[in-house]
Amino acid sequence: MTDKRREAEEARKREADEALRRVERDSETIGTSSYTRVARQASDHFSGKDADPDDRIEVWGRRIGRIAGLIFFIGLVLYLVTTYVLPR
Repeated sequence: MTDKRREAEEARKREADEALRRVERDSETIGTSSYTRVARQASDHFSGKDADPDDRIEVWGRRIGRIAGLIFFIGLVLYLVTTYVLPR
């Protein structure tokens, strides 16, 4: 009988843990908009926050490389749109 009680308690604990995870996930979604999160992630990405903060060369190298890549991407999109999409 004690085994059944333990199993029942473990099942209730798992169910409660799942409910808490769902509440945490849903409150995060409601608390901050997805646009704000994406903007924060993009800002962190382009500022090189994932690099070692003690290595300034690596931080600036990542910043320069990512900004150069963004400029190249925008230029490529503009070229393709003006060449193939816009009527002449």
